[in-house]
Amino acid sequence: MILGITNDHRGYKLKVELLEKLKKDYEVIDYGCKGTESVDYPDYAFKLGEALTNKEIDFGIAICGSGIGISIACNKVKGIRAARVLNLEDVRETRNDNDANIICLNENMDVEYAYNLIIAFITTPFSNLERHIRRVNKIKEYEVRNER
Repeated sequence: MILGITNDHRGYKLKVELLEKLKKDYEVIDYGCKGTESVDYPDYAFKLGEALTNKEIDFGIAICGSGIGISIACNKVKGIRAARVLNLEDVRETRNDNDANIICLNENMDVEYAYNLIIAFITTPFSNLERHIRRVNKIKEYEVRNER
């Protein structure tokens, strides 16, 4: 499994800490900024989203101050279903129900807590229940209809 990770300046510290842990068991490609100097999170969100849609990675991890801005930007990339999560229930529901492919975290998470959310995210399967497939397919169909 290949993971992609990205961040803005506010997510840099957590990214560095997570990379140290994740690289023990996974191949991880870093698409994020390389320091704490102010940057624009959409630039890094788009890189991660495009890597995922181009099948360079299997799942994505995105980190910014709140986790919200970077999730909004990731979701602008066709085929991305990014979810900002705060707890294990959020993780399980977004993977099970929405087949989310990018987990979005905030900068203030404890590294162990964030790591556990990521592991739950990448190991929780999509339910494949008809109602969830139908809903995800509606999102995909909307993306196709509204391509520019």
